[in-house]
Amino acid sequence: MISIKGLKKVYPAKHQDVVAVDDLNLEISKGEIFGVIGYSGAGKSTFIRLLNRLEDPTEGQIYIDGKDISAMGKKQLRKSRQEIGMIFQHFNLLWSRTVRENIAFPLEIAGVPKQQRKERVDELIELVGLKGREDAYPSQLSGGQKQRVGIARALANNPKVLLCDEATSALDPDTTDSILRLLVDINEKLGLTIILITHEMHVIRKICHRVAVMESGRVAEQGDVLDVFLHPREPVTKRFVEQVMGDREQEESLHLLENYQTGKVIRLHFVGETTNQALISQVSKQFDIAINILQGKITQTQKGAYGTLFVHMDGSDEEINRAITFIETSTTVEVEVYSDAE
Repeated sequence: MISIKGLKKVYPAKHQDVVAVDDLNLEISKGEIFGVIGYSGAGKSTFIRLLNRLEDPTEGQIYIDGKDISAMGKKQLRKSRQEIGMIFQHFNLLWSRTVRENIAFPLEIAGVPKQQRKERVDELIELVGLKGREDAYPSQLSGGQKQRVGIARALANNPKVLLCDEATSALDPDTTDSILRLLVDINEKLGLTIILITHEMHVIRKICHRVAVMESGRVAEQGDVLDVFLHPREPVTKRFVEQVMGDREQEESLHLLENYQTGKVIRLHFVGETTNQALISQVSKQFDIAINILQGKITQTQKGAYGTLFVHMDGSDEEINRAITFIETSTTVEVEVYSDAE
């Protein structure tokens, strides 16, 4: 659906040029929710502006549905932009227009007849959950309602791609969740390809199928969200994963090494259906060891659940090793010996 090859954006400066996006390569499939995450200055907002040619690339190509967006002239680009919807962090609504009039605005620009505009706006109001608020002005709406108007407006021309630039950053947690659920619903109902730019890993975790982590204008790491959570390779990715799963300093604060003079402290990684298995009960019955649960957390992603559990196994070294071998060979649970008492 979207193919990005060698994309680069350089801003000329007096003393030294600023490279905002540097040799970026991505493949995004039709109908997926693709997340792009990075800290401030990583280049992610420049990247999304390159996708709809609000910024012109210095180098590289952007293909959307087989069309080279990066090579289009102004007339062709205006038409192609109708297939790319965009929602913004601060809504960008017209404050003198009602909900209905804001949603109808891109249809007016496209020259859609009045009756067709009305029918399309009614559909979108129903889709985004704003029925009864059609005649309200933006000043009369909550933040979440304003973003719903922004989403409806972005969908007005039946785009193939929806770009979301920090779409939930200005919202409280509960409202963020409701907007994310709406985006998932839109993705499933319309088969829309969604590219979501954010600096919040919990947003990626909740709705994205795949993610690219940006740093200094480049893609530092990319892959399925579940894989990235399980095996983050780059330091920047590990910091983002820690936003959701907790960091190792918190784990070390348990003083695991100091509290247990015998046995082993084990870290178990559960993925997908294994998070629901009664593994601890099964192991404690089958082997002559005592198991004490120290700390654990399970989180959900679009591709399934991911959990981490710290346990202390006490017993003979032989029996503990047998239990670990059993877990490693008969389940998909990953085992890491976190500490080995001396």
